[in-house]
Amino acid sequence: MSETRTRPKRATIFDVAAEAGVSRGTVSRVLNGEPYVSQSAREAIEAAIDKVGYVRNTAARNLATQTSGAVALIVHEPHAVFVEDPNIGAILLGTNTALSDADYQLVSLIIDSDRDTDRVVSYLGGGFVDGAIVVSAREDDPITAALERLHIPTVLVGRPETAPELPSVSIDNRTAARDITERLVSTGRRRIGMIAAALDRDSGRDRLAGFRDALGDAFDDALVVEVPLYSFHSGQEGMRQLLRRAPDLDGIFAASDAIAAGAVDVLKEAGKRIPNDVGVVGFDDSAWALRCQPALSTVRQPAGALGARAAELVLDEIRRGERQRGVVLLPTEVVWRDSA
Repeated sequence: MSETRTRPKRATIFDVAAEAGVSRGTVSRVLNGEPYVSQSAREAIEAAIDKVGYVRNTAARNLATQTSGAVALIVHEPHAVFVEDPNIGAILLGTNTALSDADYQLVSLIIDSDRDTDRVVSYLGGGFVDGAIVVSAREDDPITAALERLHIPTVLVGRPETAPELPSVSIDNRTAARDITERLVSTGRRRIGMIAAALDRDSGRDRLAGFRDALGDAFDDALVVEVPLYSFHSGQEGMRQLLRRAPDLDGIFAASDAIAAGAVDVLKEAGKRIPNDVGVVGFDDSAWALRCQPALSTVRQPAGALGARAAELVLDEIRRGERQRGVVLLPTEVVWRDSA
């Protein structure tokens, strides 16, 4: 025999007023933090709220104020990369901390397909968020175009050239890539290749440009393999391609630590000693860097601070109603370990 369950009746402000023996207006003033309520009435109302189980109707409040109290973190990466990449997790936590301090809710939205794009664009148009932070925005990204069209306060983590009107928080990927490649060259390596990733966005293109800057006339386009994602499996595939092209390679710059870890795995399978035969450097200083054996030389980027700063900028725009254009660049540093 089946049992029909009904949702319990939600306590209202009228229930609180009746229990406390005060007017609805007095309860409303307490809920809104307004003055001119006696201490005894305030205590009676707080006790009544606990007794009747009153929970403020956020949806009704948002409807009245035309705000949601939420900011979207939109991550334009496949599900596997979202789970695998420690930088995304650090950005998310940094964002959440800054939003939480401001009493805003974080809403995570992941773009893994065209269907996800359509769904997220529709969601954004429904007024469910007051602002948005976009991670890994591509060139001509329909998400950023929709955010601009909807006039939703938006900050990018990264700086795609096709969205110059939107403020962004980033690092100087080109200079950082140049610095670590020059350090690798200084160890005496002469046949240095690169596993380049994510060339459909600024970070990937700038890291390749920095690698080219460091090598100058010694740059060899045949020693660059392009892979789609900042992932371990992309690193494995890229390293296999490079070894087929140039088995005498003695140095590798991987566009991320996850890629470098995949490259190290393949090099060891091929009997290459690290760093004796091949020096390997990465980018991010994520958890992948310390999982590698030997530990990975890399570029440290402040992923958590990127998320926190992006949240501060979007909150500022929400409050002021004014967009601050431009790029905020956070510092990086080369961290040198035993892999090179």
